[in-house]
Amino acid sequence: MKFLIKNGTVINSDSTVKEDVLVCDGKIAAVGTNLCNDSVETVDATGKYVLPGAIDSHTHLQMPFNGTVSADSYFAGTRAAACGGVTTVFDFAIQRKGMGICQIVQERDALCSPQACVDYSFHVALTDLTDEVLAEFKDAVEYGLMSYKLFMVYKKDGLMMNDADIYKALERSKETGALIAVHAENPDIIDMNIEKFLKNGQTSAWYHYLSRPEYAEAEADKRAIHWAKTTGAPLYIVHLANEDGMNAVADAVSEGYTIYAETCPQYLYFTSDVYKREDGRNFVCSPPMKGQASQDALWDGIQKGLISTIATDHCPFTTEQKDWGKDNFTKIPNGCMGIENLYPYMLSEANKGRLSFNKAVTLCSKNPADIFGCTEKGAILPGKDADIVLYDPTIDFTITNDKMHSDCDYTIWEGVPLKGYVTSTYSRGRLVFKDGKFLGEAGWGEFQKCAGRKI
Repeated sequence: MKFLIKNGTVINSDSTVKEDVLVCDGKIAAVGTNLCNDSVETVDATGKYVLPGAIDSHTHLQMPFNGTVSADSYFAGTRAAACGGVTTVFDFAIQRKGMGICQIVQERDALCSPQACVDYSFHVALTDLTDEVLAEFKDAVEYGLMSYKLFMVYKKDGLMMNDADIYKALERSKETGALIAVHAENPDIIDMNIEKFLKNGQTSAWYHYLSRPEYAEAEADKRAIHWAKTTGAPLYIVHLANEDGMNAVADAVSEGYTIYAETCPQYLYFTSDVYKREDGRNFVCSPPMKGQASQDALWDGIQKGLISTIATDHCPFTTEQKDWGKDNFTKIPNGCMGIENLYPYMLSEANKGRLSFNKAVTLCSKNPADIFGCTEKGAILPGKDADIVLYDPTIDFTITNDKMHSDCDYTIWEGVPLKGYVTSTYSRGRLVFKDGKFLGEAGWGEFQKCAGRKI
């Protein structure tokens, strides 16, 4: 498998240069001007940008939740990823009581491996932090599992970790080189609000947002940051959505602490007003979309380098599944789609001038690769995997569900206009998407063992 991409503009996190890219046996063999090799296929990228594939570091594929399973299998989810320029996905292996770290990952890998169309890895969501699990951190990190998510919410679902266990995990992460991530919301405030709204007959999707107010997320962000500062351990905050939490991250970073903040495209485009819509239940996710001030703060955080990564929290449910909660917001399965929209949306915003293309690559590719130890990913450089995206900045594209490649029967992104779009995706040198058509296959994706943080 050898080919040459010619006449394109190569965009990395730190450079934009008109260069050719030679690919050989799934790797980038050379990057330079006027590369010539008459014996290989040539891909003409005139007028296009040549980008490293995106890494969606937050997905929930084929995930059991709220009495059902998310709509995208590992095949459907990674197919959609490929069609949006995402060449590596991180899914969550959620621990069940009594299970070890490697055990639960091996179980999920057995489901994912035969289906995955692009490369993949796992974060482990810990729910039963025993002494044995804490002891396993060292072996698990050596195995390539270096990131662990702890829920500060979902108490009634048996997922929540108490404060002491989160503190213990942070201490142990510092000793072993692991990285603790938190879903930060205050469960008691949320449960109190839910009880009040249901008692008053206030059951529409709007009350999902009101039950999880901005301060309920911000308080938990601050609590987790405080513990991280106390232990000296790095902290990764998933799907940050609120202004006050963004300010707390800024303060911690200015004080010299290693705090990574992830946000999602849905928080950057939609506001809480979506919950007033007739189809508001389709937008129900946790944390919910917030007000305009929070959205503005997140974009400001991007400009200032305080947001480290953009990921999707991709966890779609069908219309039928969402309709379980049409008369009671607490019964709406939590989650939205986005894996196919991540890179096109951020690149479109770059194309409109809201951020640079280099910054979009940093947030969607380079930083996730560095934070989660994907040493072969994140850049168009010799020796890296040939995870390559060709992007045409002149295309006018409107998102409609019939153009998407998820198994879900709608998209929250319906009708959103984009400036520019992905035209080709290569996964380790294999063409898996071109001009609207998926060309990959189940089982192509490989498990990526994480080598530890670079930043």
